[in-house]
Amino acid sequence: MLTRRNPLVILLCLELMLNAANLALIAFSRMWGGADGQIFALIVMVVAACEVVVGLGLIVSIFRRNLPIDVDQLSELNG
Repeated sequence: MLTRRNPLVILLCLELMLNAANLALIAFSRMWGGADGQIFALIVMVVAACEVVVGLGLIVSIFRRNLPIDVDQLSELNG
């Protein structure tokens, strides 16, 4: 994720990392027999869904303004 400059690829990398965290949480929950890991996995899924909504909104605004796609060159979207 740190070497990529395309915002869509960065979002995909973040989704993969969150899915790996979900898999680990569910595996540990199943191993120890509790439901805590599954509850945390649901919370991570909610965070991932929010991240996708915000990220895709930013990508749409970048493409509507015809800004450069390189993440390092984006400075117009600063508050």
